[in-house]
Amino acid sequence: MRIAIGTDHAGWTYKDALAGELRDAGHEVMDLGTHGPESVDYPDFARPVAETVARGEAERGILLCGSAVGVSLVANKVPGIRAAVCHDCYSAHQGVEHDDVNVLCLGARVIGIELAREIVFRFVDARFSEDPRHRRRLDKLIAVERTYLKEPETA
Repeated sequence: MRIAIGTDHAGWTYKDALAGELRDAGHEVMDLGTHGPESVDYPDFARPVAETVARGEAERGILLCGSAVGVSLVANKVPGIRAAVCHDCYSAHQGVEHDDVNVLCLGARVIGIELAREIVFRFVDARFSEDPRHRRRLDKLIAVERTYLKEPETA
C-alpha cells in the first residue's frame, strides 16, 4: 500500500519510526515532512498529505501533531478526505471498515509510540466492509460533502 505521512514538530520522531516500520512491512511510504524539531505549522504538512490521498497518489494518509486535532481539522477540509483521530486500535480499524476512513490522525503527546505502532498497523490492515448499511451511510456522508462543494447559483 502507498501511504503518505506527515507531521509537525510534535510528531516528527514518531513519523520517522512509523515510516520505517511501514517500509519494513512492505509499504511504500511518501514522507511529506517535517524532518526536525523546529517549530512549524501543522497545516503546512496536513494539507499536502490530505491532497495526496484525495488525488489518489496514496491509498491512505497518516498525520501526527501534538493532539491530532489540528491535523484532522485541516485534512477534513480537503474534499474526499475522511480523517479521524484514533487513539485506540478499535477505532482505527472500525473507522476504515465502517466509514472508509482514509487518513489516520495521531497525537504524539497523547499516546506512546508502542500504541501508535499498533494503531497504525490496524488502520493499514483494515478494509472497507462494503456491507450495504455501511455503503449507504458512506454515500450519505459523501452527499453532504457534495452539497457544500456545489458552486453558488448566480442570478
